[in-house]
Amino acid sequence: MNQSNAYQMLTDTALSVAGLTAYIQELLELDTQLRQVWVMGEVSSANPHRSGLFFTLQEPDGTATIRCVVWSSQLEKLVQMPSRGEQILVLGSIRMYPKRGEYQLTVWQGFPAGEGLQALRYRQLRSRLEAEGLFDADRKRRLPSHPQIIAVVTSPQAAAWGDIQRTLNQRYPGLRVLLSRATVQGEQAPASIAAAIARVESDNRAEVLILARGGGASEDLACFNDERVVRAIAECSIPVITGIGHERDESLADLVADVRTSTPTAAAEIVVPELASLYAEHRSRVERVKGAMVEQMAQEVEGINQLRSRLYRLPLERQLKEDWQSLQWLQKRLVQATLQQGDRAQQRCELLRQKLGTLDPQKVLQRGYAVLKKEDGAIARSSRELVPGEEAIVQLAQGQVKVQITEILE
Repeated sequence: MNQSNAYQMLTDTALSVAGLTAYIQELLELDTQLRQVWVMGEVSSANPHRSGLFFTLQEPDGTATIRCVVWSSQLEKLVQMPSRGEQILVLGSIRMYPKRGEYQLTVWQGFPAGEGLQALRYRQLRSRLEAEGLFDADRKRRLPSHPQIIAVVTSPQAAAWGDIQRTLNQRYPGLRVLLSRATVQGEQAPASIAAAIARVESDNRAEVLILARGGGASEDLACFNDERVVRAIAECSIPVITGIGHERDESLADLVADVRTSTPTAAAEIVVPELASLYAEHRSRVERVKGAMVEQMAQEVEGINQLRSRLYRLPLERQLKEDWQSLQWLQKRLVQATLQQGDRAQQRCELLRQKLGTLDPQKVLQRGYAVLKKEDGAIARSSRELVPGEEAIVQLAQGQVKVQITEILE
């Protein structure tokens, strides 16, 4: 048999994807044992929907899972509602969904089957850590008001990293953001997160740390309930902000952190003030200082006018002598008050000028940094945006230099 005939025979006998899926569907749905099957497991996640309740059953050790659904018409008939962390016994039938290539257990009835191991371990760990005082309010530290270097522990591939960078750049341009890479899902995640926090400690540059991950199923966020992660946060020498999952999610990492926010974006918003607000506050302070000085001057002028009025009602010699002394005293007081107000205003203005100066991009360039612009004028933020042979412009503190990319170094 030549190669062409063998290939023709294989293509004639091969099943299509639809054909194979239909065969598997027939095996599953026509099996009498699977039309009415009892299954016991631990509820690892439960998501209500208008069409019913979708949940996942798993082995206590997490070695196997199965997706389940209870349609709305059957919810009131359940003896035990599936709830995360509980162990239940369910009755249902296996259904195959060819379009997704997945099977699912359609549940008609549910009964309690004891406390879930995962929920029990969680409660035991939480009680033990709480007894040690790791969640006490008096352990919480205040965040720095104007941090210049921020560390972020998350996965570089996660959407959370992009959200944090975007938010920080919009609110407070010029910040230095350090990424300490970590795996934030799966069995390796707890050790990876603890190691990432330790790297931030040893680097000793960041003033505050953000631990972040986007939303997901409860099993995806389980690493943030790991004791290694909780203790790494508790032992961190700088304030820690968590932005994990969604508003409804709460982990042990959230409880031990100095500040807990609902999302990665919210963590980035709380860690730094908005630059536009700082400018507005500065202008408001200047106006208040000016107003106070004008009001003080008006009060002193009014006092002088009152003394002048009294002067006309007193015998001339005595009047002149007393008023001359009063005027000298008032003059001295006015000068002192004006100088004090001026000094305080100058100090406030100088402090704000220094803070604003640190945000001036030109000052950054003068310290020896440079900005690389592509041919279209866009600023290059990553070596992945450049290709060998491409020309670019380097913006220095004084002038620009046109260069050609000869090699990309990882």
